Amino acid sequence: MNTNTALTPNTDLTVSGPAASPPVLWKSYLAFLLPMIISNILQALSGTVNNIYLGQMLGVNAMASVSAFFPVLFFLIAFVIGMGSGAAVLIGQAWGAKEMGRVKAIAGTTLSVGLCAGLVVAIFGGTFAEMMLRALGTPADILPGATAYARVMLMATPGVFIFLLITSMLRGVGDTTTPLMTLLISTAVGLLLTPALIRGWAGLPAMGVASGAYAAVMSYLVALGWTAWYLLRKKHVLAPNAAFMKHLRIDRHILRKVLFVGLPTALSMITISVAEIAVLFLVNRYGSQATAAYGAVNQIVSYVQFPAISIAITASILGAQAIGAGRAHTLGQIARTGIMMNVMLTGSLVLLGYLFSRNIIGLFITDAAVVDMAQTLLHIMLWSSVIMGMSMVLSGLMRASGTVFAPTAIAMFAIACIEIPVAWVLSSTYGLNGIWAAYPVAFLAMLTLQTCYYRLVWRKKPIRRL
Repeated sequence: MNTNTALTPNTDLTVSGPAASPPVLWKSYLAFLLPMIISNILQALSGTVNNIYLGQMLGVNAMASVSAFFPVLFFLIAFVIGMGSGAAVLIGQAWGAKEMGRVKAIAGTTLSVGLCAGLVVAIFGGTFAEMMLRALGTPADILPGATAYARVMLMATPGVFIFLLITSMLRGVGDTTTPLMTLLISTAVGLLLTPALIRGWAGLPAMGVASGAYAAVMSYLVALGWTAWYLLRKKHVLAPNAAFMKHLRIDRHILRKVLFVGLPTALSMITISVAEIAVLFLVNRYGSQATAAYGAVNQIVSYVQFPAISIAITASILGAQAIGAGRAHTLGQIARTGIMMNVMLTGSLVLLGYLFSRNIIGLFITDAAVVDMAQTLLHIMLWSSVIMGMSMVLSGLMRASGTVFAPTAIAMFAIACIEIPVAWVLSSTYGLNGIWAAYPVAFLAMLTLQTCYYRLVWRKKPIRRL
């Protein structure tokens, strides 16, 4: 197909042709979405189980130590998340056009850059871990534990980056089953190793707070080994065989396109991570109990937001494949279906979160006062996850067409210019509760701006393959 051919999306959100009818589109969403949601849950489950083990077996300070490092790790992997997003869009378009050689070339370039970036982070991040945590104002009583945990995770970033990129690129070719199996193995290894390392079972050394980090590293390595074997056995297009290995180099032309799509996403993720660091800085002023509550709330919110994130990724991949196959007229229906599914799935989890919030928080925290604090914070912002999901569907679909700068600029503006200032102002008036009230304000602004751009600008633009 000629990559310079202009395609125009259907601006009235109707779909023509049996392959794009709404019932079939819902089935396509669900077939792609359900394994991804389970995969995302499993990806976080190892971290969640680690936090439960730490909180129950080592106490609130151990939970706070891990929570203090989370925004730093998120900041460091933001670039890789963006690259994975950009590569998935390009791979989706190439897959839709049945260009298998290009699929391998995009994957090879992306993995090569990810490995180099991981080595840089491992060297510098591992060296300056304590300095970073001190700069964040990490409470002194949890600094040693937070530093030990951070140093292990930072040294393991090459493997973590490869893990994230592979699962993202597999989804680009419509394969959500292999990432699901990979994460099942990773989670199982983490479930076994974390308590063993905390207590020193079976002759293993007792690693304290760093137990979760060591278990996570081992789980990634085992899961990556299995994935490589499985892809080779299935003769998968992304299997690490001789045909693929020759593409394991940096192609500057492909890298430019990956960065064109992925770098704005990375910048958006970096903005979010900087906002989380700013929020953590504000939270840390209220002591280690507030830091522990922050960690517990983030754990719960992440699970509620998984359907929203998965639906947005699905919309982006389905959109990219549709563009590659010359079916840009289905993009409007993809957007509408994604928004409806977000309201139903994410909304259901929000409702469950409110009904059982205290019981869920009790899994992470045993201190009644901290449970009360976390429950209040969760109630303030949990509902806004639905709003966030609706915004992400629109931005994800627009990115699939190569429109990346405007959705990214909107997201960065909402986070940097609305969430952080509002959190700062409200914290001085309402204390800790005011910090969490900034999330709904920012998400509402983001949805309003994304919707305006989608309806008034993007739907009137021609769509081209990258």
